[in-house]
Amino acid sequence: MSITANLFQAATLGAFQVLPFVRAALSLSAFAGLAMFFKPLLTGIVRALVLVVRPRLSKEEKLARRHMRDALMLQRMIN
Repeated sequence: MSITANLFQAATLGAFQVLPFVRAALSLSAFAGLAMFFKPLLTGIVRALVLVVRPRLSKEEKLARRHMRDALMLQRMIN
């Protein structure tokens, strides 16, 4: 007997149910396909949420931090 015949025989006897496994595999593949299809949209949403939580620094803020870092480094070198 072949493997598929054994599986169908076991499925008809009730020892091994194939339908839940097939349904789970199909739903998992459908979810993966939708996630890949909407990947650009999902990455854009994630980036927007990151910007809401942690906004970018302005040029002036970056310059001030750079000057502060340089001043602290100079102070450490003097000490």
